[in-house]
Amino acid sequence: MKLQKNTLLALYSVLEFAAEPSRHVPAATIAEKYGVSQHHLAKVLSELARAGLVESVRGVGGGYRFTGNAKRLTLMDVIRLFEEPLASPAPANETAQATPVDRALEAVLAEIDQMALATFSSITLATMLRLVGRQAGHA
Repeated sequence: MKLQKNTLLALYSVLEFAAEPSRHVPAATIAEKYGVSQHHLAKVLSELARAGLVESVRGVGGGYRFTGNAKRLTLMDVIRLFEEPLASPAPANETAQATPVDRALEAVLAEIDQMALATFSSITLATMLRLVGRQAGHA
């Protein structure tokens, strides 16, 4: 499964904000850290604000602040804002022409998609932040 660029930016941003929920993080900080334009990131942050996950504060000391609940919000909650519901890809061959191998591969791919959906739905931002912290400790 491959996530779109906007989805990844949303996940990066939400995790950055949730790591320090009382701090206002400028969009420029996120854009620089992840090598994206501020303009592109602004569109993603706007969507996160509309969803009530972040709030924007203008002026000196402004930026974005996490307003969600990291213990309840899952990765899938964020992904759903930017991705269509995960569905199996269209069959490579039409059903009438599908071989047993085609059908077996489609079944395996559908199962993988379901496992990804279940995994993204079970991992909260709080859990992800702990994983990020452990990875940072190994760097």
